[in-house]
Amino acid sequence: MAADSEPESEVFEITDFTTASEWERFISKIEEVLNDWKLIGISSGKPLEKGIFTTGTWEEKSDEISFADFKFSVTHHYLVQEPSDKDGKEELGEDALPLPMQDLLCINNDFPPRAHCLVRWYGLREFVVIAPAANNDAVVSESKCNLLLSSVSIALGNTGCQVPLFVQIHHKWRRMYVGECQGPGVRTDFEMVHLRKVPSQYTHLSGLLDIFKTKIGCPLTPLPPVSIAIRLTFVLQDWQQYFWPQQPPDIDALVGGEVGGLEFGKLPFGACEDPISELHLATTWPHLAEGIIVDNDVYSDLDPLQAPQWSVRVRKADNPQCLLGDFLTEFFKLCRRKESTDEILGRSAFDEEGKEVADITHALSKLTEPAPVPIPKLSVTNMVHSAKKKIRKHRGVDESPLNNDVLNTILLFLFPDAADKLADVFENRASTSAGNNPPPENEDYNLFSQFKSAPSDSLTYKLALCLCMINFYHGGVKGVAHLWQEFVLEMRYRWENNYLIPGLANGSPDLRCCLLHQKLQMLNCCIERKKARDEGKRGSASDRSPGGASGDNPDKEKEFGKSWESWSDSEEEFFECLSDTEDLKGNGQENGKKGAKESVNLKPEGRLHPHGKLMLLHPGEPLYVPITQEPAPMTEDLLEEQSEVLAKLGTSAEGAHLRARMQSACLLSDMESFKAANPGCCLEDFVRWYSPRDYIEEEVVDEKGNKVIRGELSARMKIPSNMWVEAWETAKPVPARRQKRLFDDTREAEKVLHYLAVQKPADLARHLLPCIIHAAVLKVKEEEALEDISSVKKIIKQIISHSSKVLRFPSPEDKKLEEIIAQIMSVEAIIARARSLKAKFGVEKCENEEEKEDLQRFVNSLLEQPEVSVVGAGRGPAGSIIHKLFVNAQRVPAVPPLEEELRRSGSQEERRQGLQSEFPPPTGREVILRTSVPRPAPYSKALPQRMYSVLTREDFRLAGAFSADTTFF
Repeated sequence: MAADSEPESEVFEITDFTTASEWERFISKIEEVLNDWKLIGISSGKPLEKGIFTTGTWEEKSDEISFADFKFSVTHHYLVQEPSDKDGKEELGEDALPLPMQDLLCINNDFPPRAHCLVRWYGLREFVVIAPAANNDAVVSESKCNLLLSSVSIALGNTGCQVPLFVQIHHKWRRMYVGECQGPGVRTDFEMVHLRKVPSQYTHLSGLLDIFKTKIGCPLTPLPPVSIAIRLTFVLQDWQQYFWPQQPPDIDALVGGEVGGLEFGKLPFGACEDPISELHLATTWPHLAEGIIVDNDVYSDLDPLQAPQWSVRVRKADNPQCLLGDFLTEFFKLCRRKESTDEILGRSAFDEEGKEVADITHALSKLTEPAPVPIPKLSVTNMVHSAKKKIRKHRGVDESPLNNDVLNTILLFLFPDAADKLADVFENRASTSAGNNPPPENEDYNLFSQFKSAPSDSLTYKLALCLCMINFYHGGVKGVAHLWQEFVLEMRYRWENNYLIPGLANGSPDLRCCLLHQKLQMLNCCIERKKARDEGKRGSASDRSPGGASGDNPDKEKEFGKSWESWSDSEEEFFECLSDTEDLKGNGQENGKKGAKESVNLKPEGRLHPHGKLMLLHPGEPLYVPITQEPAPMTEDLLEEQSEVLAKLGTSAEGAHLRARMQSACLLSDMESFKAANPGCCLEDFVRWYSPRDYIEEEVVDEKGNKVIRGELSARMKIPSNMWVEAWETAKPVPARRQKRLFDDTREAEKVLHYLAVQKPADLARHLLPCIIHAAVLKVKEEEALEDISSVKKIIKQIISHSSKVLRFPSPEDKKLEEIIAQIMSVEAIIARARSLKAKFGVEKCENEEEKEDLQRFVNSLLEQPEVSVVGAGRGPAGSIIHKLFVNAQRVPAVPPLEEELRRSGSQEERRQGLQSEFPPPTGREVILRTSVPRPAPYSKALPQRMYSVLTREDFRLAGAFSADTTFF
């Protein structure tokens, strides 16, 4: 074998002269794509239903092929249809025309409002387009165009594909296509003419008929009748007689003594310009015979009022300026600012005399001078107010971003209790939540928990709205910084003077709300504790006590000895101290390990009420529930901080022990209170009250045979070195009022005030943006309820679900926030459009209820559909209004009213001319001519011929589909 194969290795070279050229390869690629998409063979389908091009679903598939180095994209556009029965294919027979040719003559879908241009021009349900892949590429030369058309023709012939194939030539903006469709023994050529200037003979129907007949070149006389469809489009741009209903908000009125500055609590809404720029009226004659109508260069029968079909579309203004959208956008821009409040308002605000203060001699002389201010007056508030004066002095009254009227109106709106200083703060606090807000059960009210914002009757929510308005109308970022500075000073003043902050719910910070709201609630908790403590002390000094401090019994009043100024808030000292050492001894400051007999002699303290059911195990006395300290309220950042500290302690024994100690501070306090209230008690007593599940009781039979209930601590309580046992041993019988504070309100309040003071306007905007989005959603819902637009309801639901996902995280991405704002803006624009159309069509003025409903439906359809047919054409209620709109736009003020004109005009012809002048010249003129004639010979098969013409101010286009018999010619 090896010997035989040797001579074969010296085979001479074979040259293959049948190698495919680039052109052949290109054709085979087209065929391959057509095969892949299963576009081979007879195309079958039902006749097209009326309006299916608009209501049906269009889909497309794309692929890429190349001719040498030049890339083309091949796209198959098709209307999705239900598959037809197989029997239908067999019935078609050999003589049946391809489906696209049948579609050329179908009159059910002329002038679709939204479709591919080839669908509009040729009425096709399916076609393939080959176009240069790159947008800037174009096939311009005639030889290349012919080459492509030849390729298409060969591919169609080879594959037997009956779907029309188009090639896009010239620059893309011209939308020039040539194409071909092949069937058994028939072919349709798709040709096109596109001109900037239209020859005058083609501006009317008679000229177009001439060119159509010439192009067909039918040998028959007389010619079969031509079916005509005509559409004239009129554009109404002059809406000036209908003033845009939206009035810009009166900025002066906001401060002009309105009750409680009401406008500050509301977001504005609506478009500042007309959101509908144009109305397009299409008057259609769908089916005319050739001899019925006259339309030439001298006279035209085409009177828009007489057109059997009217349809209207509105052109929406691009991004109309809307107030709510502007507010949101401007407020969102604040989030990107970098400056601090001090930088915005002037850094050297606290310098007294500028650079002179820096001189050391001044400093020394100030130190040695006697203090002119009495010591007791040196409170933080006085310092803040003097700083405020210096700021104003430095900045100058004129330079202040917010004038006093605006500032006072806002502060009064935020703090209604400030209007009547003598009124009881608690009462005011309750009244601030009154107003037009929804009840707490309402779904809209509870949006704050989804958006992590704040309730719509809270101070935080109102503050967000005020800052948003100031940012837009009163000084931008400077105004925001100024109001925030005033707000922080007000918080400081309230803390020092024990005034509760209005518009905040009672109790611990609500973790469902934004952090800023939690901080304000935290400050309120501090004020409440401090207020209770101070009132209690004042009550002990003189008998004007307003009813005892919160949570303590009346005995407490006797305990207060010193004035409040001498109390220290440091952690090392007890909540309250007694100077009398004998008292300390009597109050049982002994070690907890001493015998029960000694403990029984102690005086019980800090009792709230008897438990009722439980008795102490050993002395057998009633078990008393002690007065305990409330656990420290926490905001989410403090909780996070605490969990981080606990996590960092690690898993070592020492770390675990330390973690347990930290977590059991509250437990230890409760144990001490329990011991003080129940002298002689044991750990079992405490567990039975505090954690009943950790005390297991079971029935046992004693020595005498009686059933008795015996109890013992649970297994986890018996673990060696148990935290509960350790804490119980170290706990001393100390009532809550003499314990170290679990919640150091002074320190926490100062932390909150510092936190507020260092917030930059950008941080503030980030904190309050959820509140603004919440307010915007409520505003949009409120406005939509007046209009009742179903599509808007859906979008609002999407906005709420989208926002609740995005805003739940601590720092949402800017891009996602922008998406939410864009959605809200789009809803505002839709509602503004609905109102604009309502005003223009006089929906509210219509007295006939039935007509009013029809008009309302018509207006809603205009918003949601690309084109709406007018019931009754020019004679229906909507049609007559549209007619009036055009008449008013056309009429010159000097011309007498329409009725007089009509009375004067005598003959029918004069009257028609008068009516025509009521409409401007048509902006668009579309004509479809169809017929079925034998081509190219008299004995050829009769085949569909179609020509579409469109004439606008910019250009003129003819798109023709001419069929020929390829068998008998």
